[in-house]
Amino acid sequence: MTPPLRAARESVAGWGRMPVRPGRVARPERLRLPPGEGIVLPRGLGRAYGDAAVPAREDALVLATPRADRILDWDPVSGRLTAEAGLSLAEILRLFLPRGWFPPVTPGTKFVTLGGCVACDVHGKNHHCDGSFGGFVERLGLLTADGKEIACGPDLDRELFLATVGGMGLTGLITEVTLRLRPVETGWIAMETEGVANLEQMAAALEASREAWPYTVGWIDCLAAGAGLGRGVLMRGRHATRAEVPTGDPRPRRALGVPLDAPEWLLSPLAMRAFNGLYYWMKAGRRGGAARPHQSLVSYESFFYPLDMITDWNRLYGRRGFLQFQCVVPRAAGLAAMRELLERIARAGSASFLAVIKDCGPAGPAPLSFPMEGVTLGLDLPYRGPATVTLVHELNAVVIAAGGRIYLAKDAVTRAEDFAQMMPRLPEWRAVRDRWDPAHRFRSAQSVRLLGDRN
Repeated sequence: MTPPLRAARESVAGWGRMPVRPGRVARPERLRLPPGEGIVLPRGLGRAYGDAAVPAREDALVLATPRADRILDWDPVSGRLTAEAGLSLAEILRLFLPRGWFPPVTPGTKFVTLGGCVACDVHGKNHHCDGSFGGFVERLGLLTADGKEIACGPDLDRELFLATVGGMGLTGLITEVTLRLRPVETGWIAMETEGVANLEQMAAALEASREAWPYTVGWIDCLAAGAGLGRGVLMRGRHATRAEVPTGDPRPRRALGVPLDAPEWLLSPLAMRAFNGLYYWMKAGRRGGAARPHQSLVSYESFFYPLDMITDWNRLYGRRGFLQFQCVVPRAAGLAAMRELLERIARAGSASFLAVIKDCGPAGPAPLSFPMEGVTLGLDLPYRGPATVTLVHELNAVVIAAGGRIYLAKDAVTRAEDFAQMMPRLPEWRAVRDRWDPAHRFRSAQSVRLLGDRN
């Protein structure tokens, strides 16, 4: 007889620490759907910013997956890895980078699980070259709402597979993932840094780097205005070869902690402006701005995961937490939409320490996948109550007018009607979900808000 799952009552929140809801949290070593349980919400390492992994109601079972992290199969010739859904990218890097393998796509933190990467169809600095995470997945193990174990993939139950990629854990419990890792020679990144004076220069630099560099990302001073609107620093990189690296792989870096929630004054517009101005000067200004690109070798951790060097960095936004806003607007919309977004954020004085702009390649086949051909902007907004929510709605209106969309892994406050306008393939996805889970057993606070699931 299968023993019942032990669940503890806890407060549950996303990485942005807003909203916070009570829930029953279980952390099993074997992923299963216990009989007699009603509403279930899969949850990885809790790095989705908003309410995607926050329970819909108090009696919902939050099924945390990180203890189910066994490696089930590994082919050292092809780089094909099969593992339980709770395995993290951090563990994959620890185990396989010394063997010459790297995740094919990685978001800005390594503390995410394979199941979470699939559910959010995460993207990285290489989307313009390689697409999103789901493009490297060959097979998924899935427990559907009726308790059946299903295998699906690009060539097997393709409809269910595509609804699960980017489906935010609402089509079933992902138990296993088979994907292809990327061969690399070292853990070093050959990086080039270039200061850019405004948004037009940033867009031109991203486009000029598209063919030659597999990884590109820009930091933007989101409080700069006027002629300097969109000024920032472009970083582009590639995996360094053994011939370029005089020593072995970089040593793992020791992370620093944030012992306290940051005080409110640290989030004032004046403090943010001072930080952004200083950062721009350090990274671009003192090297002569756009005129002098700078080459260096940096560790993969510094290039891909700079924020992971500060554990609990979300505490820098204080007790009230923050909303992260990330959108993508199609290239056809030009820079007008991006300019309007930056102007509204600057006028509101509600900007973050780090704002990121990236290039996206063509959209993938999954109906709810976020990336599309265009430019994506992501930044943190310190939560200041209804005013911050109103600002997000205003930003969403700009995104809708431009034909763009927002990233569900980051969102906490978008309205259902706005989301429906952003996602023309939403009815197609709903039909697949309803077929496999007609009672919407898999449910989150986000699905209640955006999809009309019962609370």
